This record gives sequence, C-alpha cells and structure tokens, in this order.
Amino acid sequence: MRHCRNGFQDSLIPCLVRRILSETPEPRRRGGKISKEPILISFFQCSKSTDFEVHRNWLAITHSLPVKDWYYEKTSEWTLDYPPCFAIFEWLLSQAARYADPAMLVVSNLNYDSWQTVYFQRATVILTEFVLVYALSRYIKSVHPSNKHLAHIASLSILLSPGLLIIDHIHFQYNGFLYGILILSIVLARKQSTLLLSGITFAILICLKHIYLYLALAYFVYLLRAYCLDPKSFFRPQFANIFKLGVCIVGIFAIAFGPFLQMGQLLQLKDRLFPFSRGLCHAYWAPNIWAMYSFTDRVLIQLAPRLGLTVNQEALASVTRGLVGDSSFAVLPEVTKEHTFILTLLFQLLPLVKLWLRPDWDTFVGAITLCGYASFLFGWHVHEKAVLLIIIPFSLIALKDRRYFSAFRPLAVAGHVSLFPLLFTAAEFPIKTVYTILWLILFLFVFDQVAPVPERPRIFLADRFSLLYHTVAIPLIVYCSLIHQLIFGLGRLEFLPLMFMSSYSALGVVGSWVGFMVVYFTA
Repeated sequence: MRHCRNGFQDSLIPCLVRRILSETPEPRRRGGKISKEPILISFFQCSKSTDFEVHRNWLAITHSLPVKDWYYEKTSEWTLDYPPCFAIFEWLLSQAARYADPAMLVVSNLNYDSWQTVYFQRATVILTEFVLVYALSRYIKSVHPSNKHLAHIASLSILLSPGLLIIDHIHFQYNGFLYGILILSIVLARKQSTLLLSGITFAILICLKHIYLYLALAYFVYLLRAYCLDPKSFFRPQFANIFKLGVCIVGIFAIAFGPFLQMGQLLQLKDRLFPFSRGLCHAYWAPNIWAMYSFTDRVLIQLAPRLGLTVNQEALASVTRGLVGDSSFAVLPEVTKEHTFILTLLFQLLPLVKLWLRPDWDTFVGAITLCGYASFLFGWHVHEKAVLLIIIPFSLIALKDRRYFSAFRPLAVAGHVSLFPLLFTAAEFPIKTVYTILWLILFLFVFDQVAPVPERPRIFLADRFSLLYHTVAIPLIVYCSLIHQLIFGLGRLEFLPLMFMSSYSALGVVGSWVGFMVVYFTA
C-alpha cells in the first residue's frame, strides 16, 4: 500500500479537550444537518490517518463495482493494490458496512468519514485482531510445559506491540489479523502432522498480502525438506506428500487468481501489486541499508568540494527532499532493481543452507527471521512498517537464550522507533513516545530477567552494542521529535530529522542482523 504522511486528520488532544471541557458536545454538520456525537465516537473520529480512507475506498470498490473493474478503478489515488483474497476480505466487510452507513460504499465519496464509518472500520480492525489472539494461544499450547512462562511473555509482547498499535489502531491497517495468520502458520509447522496445514495457511496469507512473499523461500525449503522429503535422507521423496502439497498450493492460487487469468487481467494485477516505478527508497524512513546509503550520499555532497568528488546537480533535489518518490544519488553510484534483487536473494540463501541441513522448527523460525531481515535491509522501495516481518517471528524465539535476546534488543528499539514518522504531529508525540517507551522498558526488562543463559560463555559484544545504541537513541529521539522544530521552525529542513532517525534506526537493525547471523550459524 502507498504510504502517506498526513498523520491524524484531526488533532487528537485538542479535539478531546474541546469535547470534554465543553458543557455540551460540539455539534458536527453532516449533509446539512446538525448532529451531536458521544465523546467515545469523537475519540474514534480524531484518531485516523489517510490509510483509513484507503480501506474505505476499497470497501466501496469491492462492494459497488463488478470484479472485473476492481483493479482498474482509479477515481481515488488510493487504488486497490492488495491481492485478490484481501479484496474478497474487503467485500465481506462491505456486506456489513452497508448496514452501518451505505454512503461509505459510494466510490465517488472521497474522504468520507462519518462517525458511523469511522466506528465501523475501527471496530473491524479490533475484531479481526482476535485471529492474532487465537494464533498466540496456539503458540503457547505448542511449547514444552517448562517454557510456558516464556511463551506467555513473548505472546504478550507481540499482542501489545507498539508497531501494531501505531499501524493498526492509529495509522489504520489490518496487520494484526494478518500477522495472526503468519504466527498460526509458523505454529502449525512445529509438528509433522500439521505441516500441510502450515503450507496451506501461508499460501492463503500470500494471497491476502503479497509482502509475505519475502518469507516464501524459507517456507519452500522447510516444507520441501521436512514434508516432501524424508527428514533423515535427501534421496527419499515422499510422493504422496508432494502431491498433496502441490495440489493444495496450486489450488489456492488458482482460486485467488484464476478469475483474473480468465479475464486477461494478470498483467494489470502485476502492475498494481508490484509498482517498481516507485523508486528505491520509500523515503528516508525505512531503516535499511539504502537509508544509510542515502545518508552517506548526503554527507558526501557536503564533503565533495574538499574531496574533489563530482556531484550530480540534477540529483540534488531528490536526495534532499526526504519524501516519497524516485531517489537519485548525487555522489554515490545509482542502485538498480537488479542490484537489490541480487543482494536480497544472496542474503536469504545463506540461512536457507542451514535450514536445508537442519530442518527443525527453531532453525525454520530463524530462517524466516533472516529472510525478513534480508528483504527489509536490501529490498526495493521497502516500507518502514515491513520491519514487523522481522520483529514478530523473532519474538517467538527471542527468549530461547541470552544470545538470541542480545540480538533482538536493538531490533526492538530501532524497529519501533523507526515507525515514529508515521505519526508526526505534536498531539501524536506523547502517545507514540510514552507507549513505546513503556513497552520497551517493560518487555526488555522482563526479557532480560527470564532469558536463559546458554552453557557457552555469553557474547558480550552484542550487549555492549545494545547499551551504547540505546544511550544515544534517547537524545536523538528528543532532537528529531521536538528540538529540531524549535531551532529551525516547522517545515524547514524537514528531511534532516527523518534522515537522522532512519539512518540511526538502520544502524540498530543492521547491528541486530549481524548479531543474529552469528547466533544462527553458531547455535
């Protein structure tokens, strides 16, 4: 989905204060009529981003138009760009939405936000998140009784994740139930008897949101090695299992994409689902290698006269704007789609070698996590919210022992802080900051206390890196969120705090990735 920087459409705190302090609720004018709304509904109405309009528009498209028009409709700039199963999910929601407010299902009603619409969409996010609750309960039941307390802590950390709060409940998306399906698929992969269900569940997940393709190679290798071949021998294929898995996976994709194949729309779906024209960087915000690359290029622009470097003047506007769009580099070489694909594939294949040789569940979850790292760090036009593809599966094994936790800790800080630019107004600052800090203090402290110490000597380097990283993070957050605007004013040099935050968060994610690579290959 496209990213938008509009944040809240109404300022949260002023809106609530106005409602609470006034003797009677302030009336709102809807369609020429005055209506008084309860304070609770006012709260729901204050806290929404432009992604709210994205999903309202998708409700309208899937409800009001025939299937053949879903992926061609472009009345709104927020066109449907998720796979068919998610479009069907929106269609199902629209069947209930018409009873809440039929006007939200009119395609031409752009930016329509009646309180019934807001309440309905907010409620659907919360209700569908029970899929995540169910998946986490299955995860807890699947672990050994001696580790139940660790599973409870890890599950609670996922359920209360600031990332899910910021993205789903404020920035507005349905990631909670999607990650619930991912966790359910991972849990089903723990037992030989449910490996087929794991593959089926993951195939459905890809047909809901194609970002999970980043993890597909880990599933392919694990299911091939543990289900389609004899786990004890490479040369004993299980033909019955191969047939069952193949039929199920092909059948799911045929059901999802078959109608569009019949209508000759697969190329249109490809263009919607994979818009490679958007450019390398999703802005400076996604904390990956390309954020650090952009930051280095920006520094070299300033040093170019002293170092005798050539500066591409036409690229200067691109490298300094810090907004969504195509990026060009003024000093460093350009990065192509082919470069990002090769790097992503290379760093995904490395952990898959171990998974092939050792097809057990812990190695599988580690491989999923490292595939998430590789795609996030080296991928093309990576969204900052994709960091949850690393954090959530890693959380399931972060308490395996102290080494795993040491690698997880900088990721937890950098990944969640990197989401801050999604909510950037003064009213949003205390919400995102206070909640995230409380989550980090609570769960990192608890993780630190309960993570088992391995028999081997502790790896102190990761702990020292984490301590130094967290110490510098605090003043950096304060500067980027508050002090920069006080010094330069609103709107001036806006790209600087974004670039500082992204680059520093990228350092934490990269450090975590290197630390976990060491743990993964030495454990």
